[in-house]
Amino acid sequence: MQSPIVSIDANDWRNTPGRTEWTAAVESGKVLYFPQLAFTLSEQEKTLLRPDVRDPKSRNISLNVDGAIKGVAGDAATQAAVAAMVTRFRAQATALIAGLFPDYMPLVRMAPTSYRPSQVETRAQSWRADDKRMHVDAFPSRPNYGERILRVFSNVNPDGQPRVWRVGEPFEDVARKFLPRAKPYVAWQAKALAMLHVTKSLRSEYDHLMLQLHDGMKGDMDYQRNAPQETMPFAAGSSWVCFSDQAVHAVMSGQYMLEQTFFLPPGKEYNPEASPLAILTRMQGHPLVAAAQR
Repeated sequence: MQSPIVSIDANDWRNTPGRTEWTAAVESGKVLYFPQLAFTLSEQEKTLLRPDVRDPKSRNISLNVDGAIKGVAGDAATQAAVAAMVTRFRAQATALIAGLFPDYMPLVRMAPTSYRPSQVETRAQSWRADDKRMHVDAFPSRPNYGERILRVFSNVNPDGQPRVWRVGEPFEDVARKFLPRAKPYVAWQAKALAMLHVTKSLRSEYDHLMLQLHDGMKGDMDYQRNAPQETMPFAAGSSWVCFSDQAVHAVMSGQYMLEQTFFLPPGKEYNPEASPLAILTRMQGHPLVAAAQR
């Protein structure tokens, strides 16, 4: 398997212009790795690198698009300090994407920004939610009709610990393995899920198939052990970028990470034919998203 990691020697969030080969790589499901691109913390911000800053009732700390912070334990001063740190990361991540992929920026929809202070290894989850199993991201309750999930990550671990991922094979190879096992899409079931508010809108065939791939991968322990994959320790003080709906990945260990998500409308990639929607459409031989949902 060709390495799914593309290492880029850049250390400036605001002045890193993109290259054609980087765009092609990320749109084919590879991970762009910036080993020298650190999110530098102030001395005050370093005091927020502790697990008890997260409210135990919340999985992660999240900054909404409107600036409201959720999931922080502590007084108003602590909440304001965390919000300021995460807001600053949001700005730098946005500047990075604007430089790398300028055509995306007029189109992307900003998603909440997260701060993840907890240790990955100690997290107890169901097998479907267990991100230590290789998967592609798909939303059970929020159909996205082919909208892309572009993410910027930064490891801010103060003790030099890496954020260790496993990164897998190309998306099309995964689809060829797991589509034959997928349950068929049933329109009336999708309508029932929407009527019962299990999903926030009608689940398209595309969303159904993405969930089938997600669950199929996570539920196949032979695949988890033996599929083509590369273990990648993202060093403390580094950052990386990928389409997490296309890059096959698992998060094995690490603590203290910042993450920004952007949603890109389907078909607005530099090469739309490389997207999961295009790949699955070709493989199924018919449209997977209704025109009204695009």
